[in-house]
Amino acid sequence: MVPKYRFLPRVVLGLAVLGLVLGLGLAQRGGAPGGGQPEPLRFRFMGPAVGNRISAAAGVPGELNTYYAGAASGGVWKSTDGGARWLPVSDDIPVAAIGALAVAPSNPSIVWAGTGEA
Repeated sequence: MVPKYRFLPRVVLGLAVLGLVLGLGLAQRGGAPGGGQPEPLRFRFMGPAVGNRISAAAGVPGELNTYYAGAASGGVWKSTDGGARWLPVSDDIPVAAIGALAVAPSNPSIVWAGTGEA
């Protein structure tokens, strides 16, 4: 006597593979609704609003949203929200030109700032 549903596991596996293949194929056609082209990237200003360029940057290991930025003539700035807002952290030092930044591996609240630019 042959079991009634002996082909059922093969059918289920076949449908699952077919669904996966079709899903991957449709995912490659474009990210926009209706299968069109995805929206182009648009410029958005992010960073300290000091009106000059960033010459150094450093992130805090293990903290995905904490960054430091050193401005060419605007001091050191810190963001704790992934770069949406920045606060100055070096207003009390007499040098504004920052050329290098590093976060201490032993203590992420210690940040070294190299002054000047090459």
